[in-house]
Amino acid sequence: MYNRSVLSNPSKTKLIDIQFVDLVYEVQDGFRGSKKQILKGINGLFKSGNLTAIMGPSGAGKSTLLNILTGFKQDKSMKGKINYLSNKGNNETWNEYKKYSCYILQEDQLPNLFTVNETMIISTNLKLGNNLNRKAKQILIDDILDTLDLIHTKNTRTNKLSGGQKKRLSIALELVDNPPVMFLDEPTTGLDSSSSLQCVTMLQKLAKGGRTIICTIHQPSAVIYMMFDHVYLLADGRCMYEGAAKNTIDYFAQLGLHCPKYHNPADYMLEIVSNEYGNFNDQLVAAIENNKTIWRAKSSLKNHLIIDDNGIKDSKKEEKTTVMINTPSEFTRFWILLNRCFVQFYRDWTLSYLKLLVHFSVGLFLGLFFDNAGMDSNKTISNISFIMVSIIYLCYTSMMPAVLKFPLEMAMLKKERFNNWYQLRTYYLALLIANIPIQLLFSFIYCSISYFLSNQPLDWDRFLMFFGIFVLIMLIADSFGLVIGTLLNPVNGTFLSVIIFSMFIILAGFFIFFNHMPKYLYYFSYLNYMRYALEGLVQSLYGYNREKLDCPDLTYCHFRIPQMVFIELGMTNTKYWFDVIILIINFLFYRIVAYYTLKRNLMIA
Repeated sequence: MYNRSVLSNPSKTKLIDIQFVDLVYEVQDGFRGSKKQILKGINGLFKSGNLTAIMGPSGAGKSTLLNILTGFKQDKSMKGKINYLSNKGNNETWNEYKKYSCYILQEDQLPNLFTVNETMIISTNLKLGNNLNRKAKQILIDDILDTLDLIHTKNTRTNKLSGGQKKRLSIALELVDNPPVMFLDEPTTGLDSSSSLQCVTMLQKLAKGGRTIICTIHQPSAVIYMMFDHVYLLADGRCMYEGAAKNTIDYFAQLGLHCPKYHNPADYMLEIVSNEYGNFNDQLVAAIENNKTIWRAKSSLKNHLIIDDNGIKDSKKEEKTTVMINTPSEFTRFWILLNRCFVQFYRDWTLSYLKLLVHFSVGLFLGLFFDNAGMDSNKTISNISFIMVSIIYLCYTSMMPAVLKFPLEMAMLKKERFNNWYQLRTYYLALLIANIPIQLLFSFIYCSISYFLSNQPLDWDRFLMFFGIFVLIMLIADSFGLVIGTLLNPVNGTFLSVIIFSMFIILAGFFIFFNHMPKYLYYFSYLNYMRYALEGLVQSLYGYNREKLDCPDLTYCHFRIPQMVFIELGMTNTKYWFDVIILIINFLFYRIVAYYTLKRNLMIA
């Protein structure tokens, strides 16, 4: 069971040192340009129990090194060797190692609709499952929040927290499964001096418990700089200094570079590697090369990962390690994520309540606007207009929020997935299942009002057929929006989706009847899900041997016989259930495509 001693001392499970040797990373300079080296054969050793800072000017390669060590970057552009040195001895695969570390990104991606305690409960359930009962989990959560000075914000929503509190909460969320290794990208960015000091003090305390904590940082104050146990200085992709922060002044003084009195050593060090006093970089690199005892201290280690032209792979001799954590099954995580989705829908008034009010209002307006269109044969074309307007409205209001959904959640999704909260397919399935009842509700509110106010046939079978088509097109439009949102950024996605949507409307079969449409456009319309939606809705209202419509003039009404509607629209061979099957296929197709485009987006983001 977790307790305060385990939280403060992960050595009861595992200690990990990280060593890298001859690490090289290259990127292509333009489409056909030459390759540019970001990291140029660097070496280093980051030990457990130490708070390590990776420093350097902009463009030095700090984030690149951090991303390689975390596994955020894994491609053929990386070469070298990474050793993961453990205090225990079990064979370890690369995928298993990733379970023992966490990566806290620079921006704090937190769900705004949950309190601090609720967010911690979700993290605990996803990481620990049923290994602990509810009371034990709450004790663990309170312990972590107390350790990070967040216990007084326990019932505060995350969007009400200060910058420093958000940063500490991001760290707290990853502490629930007691990771031996923690990576942080610029943890003090955006924080004032007091909050920055609190954040680094907290990280130092966590490191003293035995964790390996590595972070990038840019120009810390002198007080914060001296709190780091280990500093790794990068410039131009090369290591300029590696050692304790307190030894910086003496080290550079031995090389003839004397830090002025009362000058921040961190600032002076960065000024040197930025060539503000002349170019000493080659001299600093040579000094590092002449003192390789730091990274060669454990060169006979057994386990390592090799980064070659084929990416990261495990060596044949690896050190075995274990962590005393049994992660929950993906099925358990699915129910946790499903519950989170429902809570988000319930609390997001713009997504739920406002949209519900809009559907009610538009249904009321269109129902009154197309009064008696369903029974008056002289208003048959107007009734088809009502159907088409309804398709356009429901598709558009389902598609546009979906276009923006994943771009807005991508950073949080990538963080949670990378830190082993859940697998992508689990999250995606939970989102799909949670979205279906919401679309059912919105569609029912709109249909039940507009259908009866426009005086459509008072037949439950016809209403359910009518309602079923609208549910399907809302789900399809939502899925299509997800595809666009995972392929393009929000601006381009919004623009392109409207253009494609307009083409779908034109080819739906109302603005240009099928029997008036050029052949090449007619065949192209088979790819348009709106075609099948319109056919299905017309079938639900006018098909299945519907009786004659009212003819107020008692003279001649062209559409008094419902079959004339199908002849005029060129839909004489349509079948309702065939249209339903095609719509279901469209829904599944767009959903599957959206999953794989999202997966691809996460891999290259």
